[in-house]
Amino acid sequence: MPLNDERPTSTSTVASEDQNSDTESSERCDSLTSSSDVDYSRQSFTSDSSSKHNSPSCSPPKTLTLDEVMASARDLSNLSLAHEIVVNRNFHLEPPDLPQNSLEKRVKDMVHKAFWDCLESELNDDPPEYDHAIKLLEEIRDTLLSFLNPGANRLRTQIMEVLDMDLIRQQADNNAIDIQGLVSYIINTMGKFCAPVRDDEIKKLKENSSDIVTLFKEIFRVLDLMKMDMVNFTIQSLRPELQRQSVEYERAKFQSILERTPSALDHTTEWIISSIEEASQVMPPAEKSSDSGQSSKHLPGPTLVLNTAYIRLLTWDESKGPLPETLITDESRLQEMQRSLQLYQKVASVLLIVYSSIGGAVSGLPALVERLKKMTAVLLEGMHSADFNLNEALSNVSAQICCEVNKSLAERNFPALPAELQATLKGQICDITQENNPIRTLVEGRVQQYLRVVLASTTSHRTPPPVPPGLGLIQLELMGLGVSFVSLVNFNKKVYGPFYVSILKNLLFIDTQAPTLQNGITQGLPSSPLESN
Repeated sequence: MPLNDERPTSTSTVASEDQNSDTESSERCDSLTSSSDVDYSRQSFTSDSSSKHNSPSCSPPKTLTLDEVMASARDLSNLSLAHEIVVNRNFHLEPPDLPQNSLEKRVKDMVHKAFWDCLESELNDDPPEYDHAIKLLEEIRDTLLSFLNPGANRLRTQIMEVLDMDLIRQQADNNAIDIQGLVSYIINTMGKFCAPVRDDEIKKLKENSSDIVTLFKEIFRVLDLMKMDMVNFTIQSLRPELQRQSVEYERAKFQSILERTPSALDHTTEWIISSIEEASQVMPPAEKSSDSGQSSKHLPGPTLVLNTAYIRLLTWDESKGPLPETLITDESRLQEMQRSLQLYQKVASVLLIVYSSIGGAVSGLPALVERLKKMTAVLLEGMHSADFNLNEALSNVSAQICCEVNKSLAERNFPALPAELQATLKGQICDITQENNPIRTLVEGRVQQYLRVVLASTTSHRTPPPVPPGLGLIQLELMGLGVSFVSLVNFNKKVYGPFYVSILKNLLFIDTQAPTLQNGITQGLPSSPLESN
């Protein structure tokens, strides 16, 4: 909050001032390494002292009251807002912009017009009536006072003296009120409180020679902007403190939701169950073999299960079910990552086909390859939309690639590509829409391999590992996505790790009859309040 006579800085200024604290907090979130996660999981699985606040409690189905539903909704709203402030440095609030022809906007415009018409009618009476004008002055006074810090006694006293409602009412009764003088004082006071970005608005108010009603309209418009500036300034100021307390706060909020709504982990449990099956298929052969001669089915470790589950989020099909409850606050970020990854995979597939079909025409020409890459990405932008025609877009991509390659060949005095080769190239590019296309399967498989390595690496949040062969053309983009993904995953593990541990205990070790030795760590029979799924 600004000091007594200080003006709040703009959002960009505050963001730059808080950059160091943001970066430091981000490093703390990203520093959760795979090895520490394994140690944490092992300690949790060998412990029988699951505390209540760390484990989702089992309770019989019950009918929720309206108050419980509303309380859970408030907790979820607060949780989402706090999470967004912490993880999104660019988060800020904006004034609501209602659709032009919406019912809400029409009703709002109608009510406002009726009010301002009434005010204008009162001021034009002989003698003038000031009832509505006095109410506006009182509202403006309260808004100006809300901008002050508790210790700004001098300004508070001055505003209360100038905008003394009892004195103004007496002046109005005697037709001796100086509305223009009061408005001038209000504008000057607003200039002291506003952020620098609003200086032009204040200047326009001072130069405004319109009637008093129009001036009141503009004053309230600028005050609304100043309120939003103050809210955003407060958000920027609170961000470092929220980052320090975010893990405990978000975990406590989710626990309170879980206590009111015992089914709040159903989708998360289903997500982990299906990930166990997938993780079993990618287990290293050494882990699948049994040295003790036991005939029991060997299940993957908790770290492998969670990493597999997180990778599945990047190919999540919303039509088959909602996201896990523990990732609802990151839904928009996961969707953006998923769309970016789909685009990168399509671009890599197209460029691999170009290299395999006409590699000689583009080899040794990095500028040409980069131009083809950017052109392909532009033409495929928006491919996640339901009305996007991917086949048509790929056909356009292939035509543009042939055109660019022929142009490059002509500049170097080489003949153009044969028509048969161009037709083959176009066909192969359009075929990557098929699910079992070998190029598409190769690219997607190696991307999955890279993401598994990224999540297993202890330094991927600082130094991403190199991409597998065949993905070098999208290396920078894939590394950037990997860093963002690891940051999201590590923070999510910190917040919801205890809930995942409770579920995994039940799913992986519920049938354990005796302690077993895994990777040199003795694991006993864990206890969990969660019923078996």
